[in-house]
Amino acid sequence: MVCSATMTECCQTDFTVEEQMELERLKMHKQILLEEIEKLKKQIENVMADIQDFKSAEDNKTLEREKRLCSGKKKFNMDPKKGMKYLVENELLVWKAERVAEFLYKEEGLNKTAIGDFLGEREDMNLQTLKAFVDLHEFSHLNLVQALRQFLWSFRLPGEAQKIDRMMEAFATRYCNCNSGVFQSTDTCYILSFAIIMLNTSLHNPNVKDKTPLERFISMNRGINNGEDLPNDLLTNLYNSIRNEPFKIPEDDGNDLTHTFFNPDREGWLLKLGGRVKTWKRRWFILTDNCLYYFEFTTDKEPRGIIPLENLCVREVSFPRKPYCLELYNPNSKGQKIKACKTETDGRVVEGKHQSYMICAGSAEERDDWIESIRASITKDPFYDLVSVRKKKVINKVPEN
Repeated sequence: MVCSATMTECCQTDFTVEEQMELERLKMHKQILLEEIEKLKKQIENVMADIQDFKSAEDNKTLEREKRLCSGKKKFNMDPKKGMKYLVENELLVWKAERVAEFLYKEEGLNKTAIGDFLGEREDMNLQTLKAFVDLHEFSHLNLVQALRQFLWSFRLPGEAQKIDRMMEAFATRYCNCNSGVFQSTDTCYILSFAIIMLNTSLHNPNVKDKTPLERFISMNRGINNGEDLPNDLLTNLYNSIRNEPFKIPEDDGNDLTHTFFNPDREGWLLKLGGRVKTWKRRWFILTDNCLYYFEFTTDKEPRGIIPLENLCVREVSFPRKPYCLELYNPNSKGQKIKACKTETDGRVVEGKHQSYMICAGSAEERDDWIESIRASITKDPFYDLVSVRKKKVINKVPEN
């Protein structure tokens, strides 16, 4: 060790004074560089942490948006007007005809019946959206049956005649614009389109015994081309196309009301007291999306009743011979019917008859679990409390002397 130290000293004495000073300067510069590197490493770590925080925040925003979008689509499927309002107010959709049309045409998970109901309304925005929606279809070089197949697959025709009229008028206009020269007017296309739809019913509905033959189909459409006849070959091709393959009607599999019940907050059998006839009936209850649904059987696709939980409260109650009951009630509208709906045995949807809902569980634990789940699901209109507080302030205001 002594020899090594001595050698080092000897080596250092070999340097001139200027060289030793340069060596010390290099050592100091090295130390400064190392310190700068450590600072840069810390800065990089901070930047990476900021990037990760930003990415996490963006991911959370995306997840929250997807959650709200899913909720908006479910609301649209149950009530197109309310659903569209929710989507626009939550900045999930721009309230412009072209944007709304594209959403209805391309977005997955929308009920085809709800789309048809929305497009069939005669408000200015709905009419503009209908035109934009039809314009998204490309009918060029398609015969009329092929175009109708594409069009009628994108939604379900509503049941109201006026809505059907507006939608088919829009279709005829678009088809003629894409295929100029096929028909002399949009009226021809409109009339023939209905004739094809009726032919489809005649040929493929088992309840229709009198099947329309080709000759009658041709005869029915005499003179519809501005007083002239359409070519027999054209009508024959259209007839054969429908005879060989009926129109496919969208079934909305997985996109209709049943989609709401795929991932409920809670479900199970409970007893419900009737609103008008005070008898207890066993019902299968599903709690999801701030609503309580009840079914007669677990296999039913649609509920017997729907109870929106907005502005309602739930509490434990005692009931003769029913020890494990809970009650759904509106604390600020006593004596008034709760806004709910039910389906009668004949299929009619009617307003609920309940001023409150009495529900009975099988045990105290089950009752308490349902109460906890319902309370977690209940939401209030954000303006509800504001109005309530203002009302109390006015009512309880002491008059000045």
